[in-house]
Amino acid sequence: MQDHDDYSDAYLRDILLRVKTIAVVGASDKPRRPSYGVMQFLAAQHYKVVAINPALPGSSIGNIPVFAQLADVPHAIDMVDIFRNNAAIDGVVDEVLALETRPSVIWMQLDIRVDAAARRAEQRGLQVVMNRCPKIEYWRLIAGE
Repeated sequence: MQDHDDYSDAYLRDILLRVKTIAVVGASDKPRRPSYGVMQFLAAQHYKVVAINPALPGSSIGNIPVFAQLADVPHAIDMVDIFRNNAAIDGVVDEVLALETRPSVIWMQLDIRVDAAARRAEQRGLQVVMNRCPKIEYWRLIAGE
């Protein structure tokens, strides 16, 4: 199991260089919301990004298609980036684990940490990152090289 108090730069860099498709759960169409900026940034870095928001299915946020739930995405997802509160994490992890083709990574945004959910995902072979932002880590580890 990963030590979630101390991620190595190599662990984070490997994830960010390996994944190609990212689903953002809790995506917002409001430009002032952090999920909006992170999605736009990740798309600009040539990741294939999809947004998950049950209130906006069938629409798009910029050029990013929106789906109601992860199971609605018509292609494989490499990483799920979660912008939901701690109380919602178990449900999101359940949704990830129920996918026929599971992503290899669950990434929980800043201030989001649910150790029991992380353990469940890791026991099923997924990598987990908690309380980190992929945009910040990308800038720190890849763009800054």
